[in-house]
Amino acid sequence: MTQRALIAAAAATLLAGLMAAAPAEAQQPAKAEKEKCYGIAKAGQNDCANLTGTHSCAGQSRTSDDPAEWKYVPKGTCKTMKGLTTEEAKAKKG
Repeated sequence: MTQRALIAAAAATLLAGLMAAAPAEAQQPAKAEKEKCYGIAKAGQNDCANLTGTHSCAGQSRTSDDPAEWKYVPKGTCKTMKGLTTEEAKAKKG
């Protein structure tokens, strides 16, 4: 294979990879369309660190519906799930 053919093959591979990745990114909702909702996460299903600092990773909540644990939910749906805002959760745990 010549150098020109090698470069063309590499460019084609790169373009194909970029085109395949674009639809996946388009399907992901923007972070602005989500909000943290406290007190609705089931045990082991929280999204990240809790308010009390007893853990710093997703999936480490020990009890369901703990006001210190949160999940991302579509913006505007937290209250319908009987969840708490960050300020409400801090006040409840405070």
